[in-house]
Amino acid sequence: MSINVNLLGKGLKYLGLLIFLFIAAPITLTMGFKALKKFDNTPNEYLTYILLAIGAILIVFTIYFAFKTFQILLKALFNS
Repeated sequence: MSINVNLLGKGLKYLGLLIFLFIAAPITLTMGFKALKKFDNTPNEYLTYILLAIGAILIVFTIYFAFKTFQILLKALFNS
């Protein structure tokens, strides 16, 4: 039973991107909620909804990407 080095390299690159998404997605969502509170009844209110939508999409993509990343890492380590 050997480790697939090429697949492991790809998985580690994805893991680095996943760690970035784990940090960026909640920060974006938090910024959106704080902006919603601050820009209440102003012309910039539509920007807060765009920021909230981007944050929500990033959260969903992060969950999907986490499953995909760990699937690649498991294939690299345990498949022969």
